[in-house]
Amino acid sequence: MTESDAAPLNLFDFERLAARRLPAMVYDYYASGAHDERTLEANRTAFERIRLRPHVMRDVSTRDPSTTILGRRHPLPLIAAPMAFQRLAHPDGERALARATSSLGLTMTLSTLATTALEEVAAVATAPAWFQLYVYRDRALTRDLVARAEAARFEALVLTVDAPLLGRRERDARNAFALPPGLVAANLPSAGPRTLDAAPGESGLFRYFASLMDQSLTWDDVAWLRSITSLPVLVKGVLRGDDASLAIEAGAAGVIVSNHGGRQLDTAIATIDALPEVVAAVAGRVDVLLDGGIRRGTDVVKALALGARGVLLGRPLLWGLAHEGEAGARRVLELLAEELDLALALCGAARLDALTPDLLA
Repeated sequence: MTESDAAPLNLFDFERLAARRLPAMVYDYYASGAHDERTLEANRTAFERIRLRPHVMRDVSTRDPSTTILGRRHPLPLIAAPMAFQRLAHPDGERALARATSSLGLTMTLSTLATTALEEVAAVATAPAWFQLYVYRDRALTRDLVARAEAARFEALVLTVDAPLLGRRERDARNAFALPPGLVAANLPSAGPRTLDAAPGESGLFRYFASLMDQSLTWDDVAWLRSITSLPVLVKGVLRGDDASLAIEAGAAGVIVSNHGGRQLDTAIATIDALPEVVAAVAGRVDVLLDGGIRRGTDVVKALALGARGVLLGRPLLWGLAHEGEAGARRVLELLAEELDLALALCGAARLDALTPDLLA
């Protein structure tokens, strides 16, 4: 058996396998960051820089990795991040990921720019799901998406606030990234712009954002969104304590510390470095989550020790989908859960509330 034939042992293995399987344009779209990809790299190196100072001689014979987010108990502090165009990775795309997360009782966050309609995803998800929202210039379109998410019984809205324009992803420009025939942004009305076309040297997604997204958003628009829905709204894309406070004042039920996976403002701060300031500003008023760079169970431990209630996992789930569809995505989650359980035991933490800042160096 060659190394390439061996079953993946960790999340990095899944990326290597996916890179061999996916077309270059698709792999680059998923893997790339903005400009020089410094923030993309920093999301990982920041985790690697933090060291653990474990307790010993603690009873860890029984471990509980569950957490409470938005008042509901989650079996693990893991949520699938919103990721666009998942059918580029596997024909079942978002449906496969919904089945994989639900099989473990975990929450999936469906992207506005999914290649499967939100109603179809809700039909196969047996665990509560969240819906990620961009605010379009056409507020009627935004209202319709919110109403559909409510009708499909999504549990919460995740408002992405760090993308008034799309970050410049040079790999996408070089590849002239576009959706292949047969794939569309399935949540948008059939009469509207559902396909992404690109001219040589440009990204079709960059042009799409520039033409449709509302660049005039302010915190007043979070309050507007709260006024048209009964669903709790989490604000995703916060890297500062003062912005976290403003999000709460506008009615946010949660804050997600995120730099869009390094895909927006290059040289922005790594999310794990931004987390302590945000947690301090929030001061327990709402739940704080984090995404960006999570690849190991010890990464989850570090985020929770710094005050996150849970983490969102992104690209590794796409690599799992590319490798083996639903089974691949589920195995990614299982591996991370196994690593988290081991890290808890070796840190002397039987429960997540035993993860405190004194564990870190």
